Amino acid sequence: MAANELVKIRRELHQIPELGYQEIKTQRYLLERIKDMRQDFLTVETWRTGIFVHVKGSVGTKTVAYRADIDGLPIEEQTGYADFRSRHEGAMHACGHDFHMTIALGVLSHFAEQQPRENMLFLFQPAEEGPGGALPMLESGTFKKWWPDEMLALHIAPEYPVGTVATKPGLLFANTSELFITLKGKGGHAAYPHTANDMVVAASQLVTQLQTIVARNVNPLDAGVITIGVIKGGTKQNIIAETATIEGTIRTRSIDTMKQIKARIEALVAGIEVGFACKASIDYGANYCQVYNDEASTAAFIDFAKRYEAVTFVRAPEAMTGEDFGYFLEKIPGMMFWLGVESEHGLHDARLEPKEEAINVAVDLLIRYLKERDQNGYRGEHE
Repeated sequence: MAANELVKIRRELHQIPELGYQEIKTQRYLLERIKDMRQDFLTVETWRTGIFVHVKGSVGTKTVAYRADIDGLPIEEQTGYADFRSRHEGAMHACGHDFHMTIALGVLSHFAEQQPRENMLFLFQPAEEGPGGALPMLESGTFKKWWPDEMLALHIAPEYPVGTVATKPGLLFANTSELFITLKGKGGHAAYPHTANDMVVAASQLVTQLQTIVARNVNPLDAGVITIGVIKGGTKQNIIAETATIEGTIRTRSIDTMKQIKARIEALVAGIEVGFACKASIDYGANYCQVYNDEASTAAFIDFAKRYEAVTFVRAPEAMTGEDFGYFLEKIPGMMFWLGVESEHGLHDARLEPKEEAINVAVDLLIRYLKERDQNGYRGEHE
């Protein structure tokens, strides 16, 4: 696809962001675009609101998979875009999934025209932002039928300039878990606090206590984050709140630390129940395992990126961001890399405006990389 066609696709996708497992328009749009491609080597199957596209290789002894996530975020857009702002109130592609889909379509269109030696599998995955589409997609019958030998994915990186790619072997993204805590006590009149159990006070105490976990229970040579993003309680200024809710996220470098933090959260919540004579419930929501890049797959990509003059490679630091692509990498060798898109505002920001020049950079890079490895049978000095 030409660069201007890729930009057009991105802008059309940007206007129709949909939340996890609600990507009806997005799936329809992607299917229409895929239908316009040469079909000789393609087999297309839908899965929930996602799509599998299998490209049959001329030899077909191996299969390499490429994954793009397709959902948006519940954010009201605040970009300067005039002609292609989100048309869905309260939803926005603020994590670059419009870029991810466009890049995947660009790469797929090339191999639909030029049959590879080995099989390819393109996954358009729903619900990455929650509740998590990777694990159920991995466990689906369609995926098992076309089980790949290697998997690749990218994520846009606003902090890097266009033309930069970054990754590293081993841990790239953290283990993550959502956190929802509900406290239920006894409401009452503000003038008679002794007759009630105030859940605003209880929640405030708990938020403060939660911030001690990383500081005092996690090995300082390890890494962990507990962030509380939402606290809700009460209905009016002169009514003592009967219920309060706390919403946050947990991020850890290791799986063991995640277990340790959750155990400590549960102990603190049990103490709040006793101290404030209330009932509490904990829901960990969506849990994503770490993104751990395979050594050989990552070395092959880095070797190519360093030789490919159109991009600059930098070694990425570990990040506390979460990505459910890690579930694929638990079972299948592969890797993820960052793609520089140079935006003043970061991921999950209502003002995110990634530079569209990065789309063609990524498409050309991936086509050339996959063609080189395909011609080599996905074997090389690193494997």
